[in-house]
Amino acid sequence: MFIRAVLSCLSFFSLHTLATTNPDGPLSDVEHQYADSNGVIIHFVRKGQGHPVLMIHGFPDYWYSWRHQIEGLSDEFQTIAMDQRGYNLSGQPTGVDNYSMEFLVQDVLSVLDALEIEKATIVGHDWGGAVAWQVAMLHPNRVANLIVLNLPHPDGLARELKTNVVQQQNSGYAEKFIKGQSTDPDIFFGGPMNAATLAGWVREPKARLKYIEAFKRSNLAGMLNFYKANYPDRGQEMQNSTFTSPRVKSSVLIFHGLEDQALHSDGLNNTWDWIDADLSILTIPNAGHFVQHDASEMVTDTMRSWIKARTK
Repeated sequence: MFIRAVLSCLSFFSLHTLATTNPDGPLSDVEHQYADSNGVIIHFVRKGQGHPVLMIHGFPDYWYSWRHQIEGLSDEFQTIAMDQRGYNLSGQPTGVDNYSMEFLVQDVLSVLDALEIEKATIVGHDWGGAVAWQVAMLHPNRVANLIVLNLPHPDGLARELKTNVVQQQNSGYAEKFIKGQSTDPDIFFGGPMNAATLAGWVREPKARLKYIEAFKRSNLAGMLNFYKANYPDRGQEMQNSTFTSPRVKSSVLIFHGLEDQALHSDGLNNTWDWIDADLSILTIPNAGHFVQHDASEMVTDTMRSWIKARTK
């Protein structure tokens, strides 16, 4: 109740820094801050100085997903990791329309604006990757570089949803999310959707406890609204004879854990046709959908060298 009251009061301001009393272990020294995205409060953490690197989590996740990258990069970069709307300490508006891509993109811009950052390296995983692609396409003036983890270019995903039987089968869970409600007993991969089941993918016991607490603070219906508002319908809407995504102007780095059971690696094919700058693709065997966890050291080290080469 206290947290909600604080968030309500913060809605009148664009940026707030709170005392870092949260027991985040090695991340106890991050700054917890808030931005105002047209009345929706967006929580984010920040650590380090230098070139800004803004990281956006996916489903089901929260800012803590980037803990390894924050620790590994904050000695040289200003690392920023946000909670998307509906998650953890960010605002949780009701209604599917409030989770449309235009609002998710605005949430990212609100964080940049709150920190008075003109351009940043934008990093996104899963739904955060979908948002990151759109930020780069629609607001190229705010994106120095783009890094996406386990989320193909929108046109690649739409193509695979339209033509790839394996991807269509892999996306069956998304169709259930779109049609169902968070209270359905079998909505989450054949079981109930609650804080404990949502955190089931987290391997580290102490981290899993943090995720459970974060998901208790989250809005489960809001999580599903990402799918209801934005998931392409087997590519029919996004991949047709007249639709063309805006071209990406910035350099792009893509990570893809090849053990991903949700997003087929074929979606990466022809990504270079939609980008006007250099493209690097790193596929990682024995890593799954949450590649920033499964191969955290490789992801962090590669991000460091790749960003440094493009920000001299």
